Amino acid sequence: MIDLRSDTLTRPTDAMREAMARAEVGDDVYGEDPTVAALEERVAGMFGHEAALFAPTGSMANVLAVASVVSPGEEVLCESSAHIARAELGAHGAITGLTMRTWTRERGQVDLPAIEAMHAPDMGPFFVRTAAVSVENTHNFAGGTVLPIEDLRALRAWAGDNDTKVHLDGARLWNAHVATGTPLADYGRIADVLAVCLSKGLGAPIGSLMVGSADAVAEARVRRKRMGGGMRQVGVLAAAGAYALDHHVERLADDHANARLLGESLGLDPDDVDTNIVVVQRPDAMAFVERAATEGVRIAAVGPRTVRLVTHLDVSRSDAERAAVVLSRLAAP
Repeated sequence: MIDLRSDTLTRPTDAMREAMARAEVGDDVYGEDPTVAALEERVAGMFGHEAALFAPTGSMANVLAVASVVSPGEEVLCESSAHIARAELGAHGAITGLTMRTWTRERGQVDLPAIEAMHAPDMGPFFVRTAAVSVENTHNFAGGTVLPIEDLRALRAWAGDNDTKVHLDGARLWNAHVATGTPLADYGRIADVLAVCLSKGLGAPIGSLMVGSADAVAEARVRRKRMGGGMRQVGVLAAAGAYALDHHVERLADDHANARLLGESLGLDPDDVDTNIVVVQRPDAMAFVERAATEGVRIAAVGPRTVRLVTHLDVSRSDAERAAVVLSRLAAP
């Protein structure tokens, strides 16, 4: 079975498991796990920020990050199909008390004129203040699309002039970095706070990090504990993330090439497949998913007429070629 439902399905390699077994550990709630501390310092430095905080999930890392810049009763603006709006079970409002408004743009891109029109400054005790704008790079439900660094820089400049923070949901920022060659520090400079994931394309079994100022991370450490995210000898997991950063970043280019092959087999222009996610419109999405499974290819329906395929560490070139043959045949009129 070739499983293309998500890049969260990867399993630790033997070498990653060995790194986990050798990890030096301590109690991270006491701040005494050296492997976690080293990973946090490393990732913060990669993005040019002061500090980082290891979290078990990307959703928690996003909640911690957004809450560090948006207070209860304030709002964050984001694109309408953003992960924080559509795929985190309303956690931001339910847990932190913020509100959210959205713009819509093709391929999930930044729409600065729309953001400017929506932005609400502090106008006294009558209106919700816009505290932050959130952007997602790569954009999951838009098909793994990359947000160009020039657009992000323009947003950063506007936000700085308008007393507004920028949150970057960088769950797959590694993919954007490999696809464009944009340095990670350049992405770090456009955000006040960001979250990155280790358990998707990089292949770690678990783990994300919130990245920001030392004060924001100190506050988030308290909130993480309050949310039940305080972890003990978690260096065994941080070691997997460190191994992934050492060995699995540049190979993301292979996933991107495999995704382009799959996209082309389903009638897409391969140049429109930016990274490792392929989103295809199908009038019979659920039935198409079921037919593919009977042929040995697992894909996912992410809407009544939308199908998603995701390449990853556990999908080889030969797997992608075989899946392309199956899917193109099933998609034929």
